[in-house]
Amino acid sequence: MKTTVVISGGTIINGSGDQPFQGDVLVRDGKIAEIGKVTIPEGATVVDARGLVVAPGFIDIHSHSDYTLYLDPRAISSLTQGVTLEVVGNCGHGCAPYVDTQASRANVYGYHAGHEIPWRGVGQYLDALAARRPAVNVATLVPNGCLRLAAGGSMDRPSTREEIQAMKKMLTGGIEEGAFGYSTGLEYAIERDCSEQEVIDLCRVTARMGGYYATHTRNRQGEARETIAEAIRTSEGSGAALQISHISCVARLAESGRWAVEQALEQVDAARSRGIDVSFDMHTRMFGMTTLSTALPPWALDGDLSTIIRRLEDPDTCQRMKSHQSVVTALARDDWSRMIVQNSQRRPEVKGRSIADLARERGIEPFDVICEVLRDEGADFHNMLILGFVYREEDVLIAYEHPQCMVGSDATAVAPGNVCPSCMVHGAFTWAAWFWRHFVHDTKKLTPQEAVRRLTSLPAQRVGLKDRGELRPGAWADIAIFDGERFAERGTVDEPAQVASGMRHVLVNGVPTIRDGVLTGEYGGQVLRRNGRTGK
Repeated sequence: MKTTVVISGGTIINGSGDQPFQGDVLVRDGKIAEIGKVTIPEGATVVDARGLVVAPGFIDIHSHSDYTLYLDPRAISSLTQGVTLEVVGNCGHGCAPYVDTQASRANVYGYHAGHEIPWRGVGQYLDALAARRPAVNVATLVPNGCLRLAAGGSMDRPSTREEIQAMKKMLTGGIEEGAFGYSTGLEYAIERDCSEQEVIDLCRVTARMGGYYATHTRNRQGEARETIAEAIRTSEGSGAALQISHISCVARLAESGRWAVEQALEQVDAARSRGIDVSFDMHTRMFGMTTLSTALPPWALDGDLSTIIRRLEDPDTCQRMKSHQSVVTALARDDWSRMIVQNSQRRPEVKGRSIADLARERGIEPFDVICEVLRDEGADFHNMLILGFVYREEDVLIAYEHPQCMVGSDATAVAPGNVCPSCMVHGAFTWAAWFWRHFVHDTKKLTPQEAVRRLTSLPAQRVGLKDRGELRPGAWADIAIFDGERFAERGTVDEPAQVASGMRHVLVNGVPTIRDGVLTGEYGGQVLRRNGRTGK
């Protein structure tokens, strides 16, 4: 329920990068009405913000909450970090468009056997999500993996001309129905064989319709320079604005991770100097994370569950799978000791164990372990996560200092005790709080106003949202009010489901969703559409 709210006496950091100042904020009918010295209207709710930071709600530019927000709209992991908007449909993964929902389930994070997928197109998905009344705002991209699956082509080759035409038509429809752009996950099996030209063709559609292109780059070992160069060529050749997802992935593509990240930033700067609209984001973990089933080639995932399980049970078929180069093998780089199983519903004893340890224990090869644990997981095998501890802080932290670096969770919005236990991962509860704590409080590498800009107006500009990301009259009242000294993450890799500390009040479209550190039970989130319509 929207009420008149006065946020009184806080330190206002408005999201633009300007200097903080003391003042009040008047919220009326879901939007910011005044900023400065405000006369309190009769009957208004007053929030005492003395000693607290008052900032725009944080924007998660790289979320995978597509399905988890539909299952459980509470988004407690996000709200308790001041997050009020999530951009989903990243890395070529997502919830629409679908033709065969059975085949597409492997391409969405958080899907569990037995749950429904009652939509097919992007507009239908957004309508279904809006009906769930999410606690945060949501915007989506059109995922390339969904397009390829819906076009019906083989996943182990480039798309045909006819398939590309079908994908262009679906992409056009998806953006017309409200998506803000297009994403790829070129390291994943479904998209690994996409040609550069077919991605350019789809990006031309995106550019023509005013959307942006977000890419999880191709990421082949030894090609740290080429993986960024391809993304920039795609943007230049199509005219689409480019968002490079979690750019630190290049650190695992070269002997020197530091050099790999530095050259990536140099390429970004060179492209921007040529007038190419390119920026990037970072997740805040020192490990890579993906579903264990991405270790399998696309053909191994064809058919129903019983067919897939039979393949995993057959030693000769598993032997054929071993030659497949996947995101999982790329993370491992032949060192399976750093690949840790994050979760298992059927075999909890494997949780927290490395693939190398399980292989030694069982007297089999690492890939055979993967086949075994996926087979044992049964209907929920797509929800098993694998963590790859492949990054060094000294290699990747420099990326955060770049003025075009945004920050995202690369995780799913969840609530403790929700219906997706495998989604209880470190990044969900920690990303924004870690960023503030590390760069503002501990190292002081960023000023408070610069850190807020990276979390608010910078991603809003990338998405194309003119009425969010800053505190100014007329903007939607997405507001985070927190203790700048105490705002920090509490979740760990082993115990991720711990909410951040220091977030005192959160408003979403003017609705007080957290008050005095306590969830109010009021949801103000909107499902945003690029054409301006919203759903609640």
